[in-house]
Amino acid sequence: MLSVSGKNWKEISVTKRIIEKVTVDNNFSNLVSKIIVSRKFNNLELTSINSSIELFNPFANQKDFKKGHKILSDSIRNNEKILVIGDYDVDGCVSTSLFMNFFKMIKENAEYYIPNRFTDGYGASLKLVKKLTKKKPDLIIMLDCGSNSADSIEYLNSNKIKSIIIDHHEIYKPFPKATCLINMKKEVNNNEYDYFCASSLTYFFIHSFFHNNNLKLLFEKNLIYVLLASICDVMPLRNLNRIMAIKVLKNFKKYDYFLFDKILEIKKIKRPLNIEDFGFLIGPIINSAGRLGDANKIVKLITSENNRIKKQILDEIIQTNEKRKKIENIFIKEINLNKIGKIKDNVIVLYENICNEGIMGIVASRLKEIFNKPSVVITQSGDFYKASARSTSNFNFGKYIKYAIDKDIILSGGGHNLAAGFSIKKEKINEFKEYINKSFKKEKRSTIKEYISKISLNTINNRFYKDVKKLEPFGTENENPTFLVENIQILKPKILRDNLISFYAKSKTSKLIPSISFNFVDSNIGRTLLYYKNNVNLIVKIKENIWNNKKSLQLMVIDLITDLNNT
Repeated sequence: MLSVSGKNWKEISVTKRIIEKVTVDNNFSNLVSKIIVSRKFNNLELTSINSSIELFNPFANQKDFKKGHKILSDSIRNNEKILVIGDYDVDGCVSTSLFMNFFKMIKENAEYYIPNRFTDGYGASLKLVKKLTKKKPDLIIMLDCGSNSADSIEYLNSNKIKSIIIDHHEIYKPFPKATCLINMKKEVNNNEYDYFCASSLTYFFIHSFFHNNNLKLLFEKNLIYVLLASICDVMPLRNLNRIMAIKVLKNFKKYDYFLFDKILEIKKIKRPLNIEDFGFLIGPIINSAGRLGDANKIVKLITSENNRIKKQILDEIIQTNEKRKKIENIFIKEINLNKIGKIKDNVIVLYENICNEGIMGIVASRLKEIFNKPSVVITQSGDFYKASARSTSNFNFGKYIKYAIDKDIILSGGGHNLAAGFSIKKEKINEFKEYINKSFKKEKRSTIKEYISKISLNTINNRFYKDVKKLEPFGTENENPTFLVENIQILKPKILRDNLISFYAKSKTSKLIPSISFNFVDSNIGRTLLYYKNNVNLIVKIKENIWNNKKSLQLMVIDLITDLNNT
């Protein structure tokens, strides 16, 4: 089925015999079993649906972790000066905060620095490292960066400064010759634990350091920040990440979390914290500091024990995030979505000189969602041009950044499979556009979107929703499932604040369900919902809306089909 947004939708195909076996063995419904089978849940994940599973440290005896522990132990014992460098996004700030909390717990002095997006650029660049080594550190720990900083590591080695890298971005030989390099993508492409972000690796590094040194210190409270980083960095909410998410949400009331409690209070949200809050509420607020200003304050926010200081920082970054949203909305209104929609390229490359580089990643993400294509947004930054890329699950953008550097198409960059950033000369933009689209074609990946099954509005009730909820928490690679509902009449559509569209979905049997769309008002989906008068087929997710302590179900529209004959 071809939708109004240009996506091809079909029902996911799963062997019925396997569904029946999962249903019988686990006493699940056919629907839940179909989702489990289609997503290839392993035994750990299957067990986690009905049973409590303890989060374990898979790196307790990993060689790079043990090497890093020895380096760190020696530095602490010899009273050496330690400097931590983290990236300016949530993952980098959380990783840095974890280390600073760790040093505080063992009463060890250390310094940290989060690069400024506008003056320092991304990561542990040679320029930044030269500046920071004026502080005369003996050990530099690079977090969520460093995997592609061979020149910086070479400079540190020449100055006899030790280095530990803990990172998860794509990495290629020859590896930087750090004293210790921890990156699960270092040895093989499909490492068993390559789904962790830098914060997760940092947490496990500190956790195993405590254990191996017989330190009876509890670090579990910090897991909530690791989950925040994992979700904001679009890591799969599968395997141990799933176990971690379940544990964090279950134990939320066990600890005092000023940051999370205060944001819910400020936003006047009275319901319990849920998994979506990490990605859509808290994450953007935390990220805004690095997008438009100085992300060092995020580390101070997470590590400070002074509630007055934390409240002051929170107020600042909430205001910064509101400013970010205004800049984003102004820019998005100026984008010609109709023109972009007519482009036949498999990868969208949008060059806009007026785009604020702090919101490029957000714009790229929005374009990716609208057009179901990997998207790149490029804007001028000083003498060069910077770009942010967001990819779909069928195209690993991160690995092509390295290839583009080797081909002398871009100047520098890095990333992972779903997100990347790079610098480029203006005269190379068209060459990059041609290169990345040719690379996509070589992959020959399917662009078909799949929904779980066809359902009627009459099916959607609390019992149905409770059944689907068994698979929570939902996130990357375990998304809230999508369904097809057919022959729906759109009633009373209206535009809400933040350009959301609300309406009622009405079936042939006259059942009504409140519905909402987060798509652009000016997109094909938005215009269809507002102005199309005939019945449509909807691609939806089912959500629970809580208002004034009252719960109700609503549909979240992902896409729609107007030509009912093509189904």
